[in-house]
Amino acid sequence: MSSLQFVNGTFVGTTIDRLVVEDGIIVTEPSSAAESIIDLQGGYLLPGFIDTQVNGGGDVLFNDSPTVETIARIGAAHRPFGTTSFLPTLISDDLDKVDAAMRAVEQAIDSGIRGVVGIHLEGPFLNAGRKGTHDATKFRRLDKDAIALLSGLRHGRTLVTLAPECCDDDQIRQLVEAGVTLAVGHSDADHARTSAAFAAGMTGVTHLYNAMSPLNHRAPGVVGATLENDHVYAGIIVDGQHVSPAALRIALRARPRDRFMLVTDAMPTVGSATKCFTLQGKRIRVRNGVCIEENETLAGSDLDMASALRNAMSMMGLPLADASFMASGAPAHFLDLQDRGRLASGLRADLLWLDADHRIRAVWQGGALTFSVT
Repeated sequence: MSSLQFVNGTFVGTTIDRLVVEDGIIVTEPSSAAESIIDLQGGYLLPGFIDTQVNGGGDVLFNDSPTVETIARIGAAHRPFGTTSFLPTLISDDLDKVDAAMRAVEQAIDSGIRGVVGIHLEGPFLNAGRKGTHDATKFRRLDKDAIALLSGLRHGRTLVTLAPECCDDDQIRQLVEAGVTLAVGHSDADHARTSAAFAAGMTGVTHLYNAMSPLNHRAPGVVGATLENDHVYAGIIVDGQHVSPAALRIALRARPRDRFMLVTDAMPTVGSATKCFTLQGKRIRVRNGVCIEENETLAGSDLDMASALRNAMSMMGLPLADASFMASGAPAHFLDLQDRGRLASGLRADLLWLDADHRIRAVWQGGALTFSVT
């Protein structure tokens, strides 16, 4: 039995003054003295970050090569920034590419690749009027063949972003009943259609405010339907560029804080010194922390989860505990990952040590040290 004890720090989201891990699991009552004692030096211990939208990292893009090797490299690139669980994200592509990506995720989970807990398919069932950087030639409406494919992941969670105007409520219910998690995104749906989709079983919103019908006083749109709803989980990209911090603060006042999730929408530049790449034939470069096309369209981000946490505190005025929950607890609940997301007995020891400046000092996944600052 391997055992760790963490002391001399703040255990975020709890009132405890120490934390014990045995065989990769957090325990309340240790069975014996810990083999190793970790002195947090007055810092913070947090649950590992869970990122539901990771397009790439470490110079690789999931769309370019949906393989086990790509997934492993993306996970390794994000690990130093505190991401211990993630969904490799495939943006709109042909269904044979979707199938290949799903099979790669199954193989990655079977192979024990650290961190991967499923797949996020961002499209291709989207609205061309809100396409963002997506290739609209790949878009299609949801049909029975697509439903069968999306319902077929053998291991892990499947998250699908779709525009509710590109499907009907019965199709939404079929996917939900098959265990697929659905999020509204890249949508020009009106308030009524979005609200109906929520009632039919959609439980998420992909990058709130971006690529969706805005809040207008006579046409509330997707944004208005989301702000009115206290139950769905809204992903937010907190980099100061995708969304005005003021707009994010307004959203926080409109609905419960525990229904927001920090996401990165990260591209291959995260964890890389190279700050440009090609996306479906388009040259993308990083400017001011965001990835942009030559025509100035946003194309994902250069954001990592550790920066998103700090930004949530500085730009949105959140205490560490609330920002931490948005980075861990909320996405765990959204994806129904019941074994992680909090510092609680019986859960996986996916842990982060932050110093007084909220910088990553070390990362544990399942109790194993997988990154540390020497």
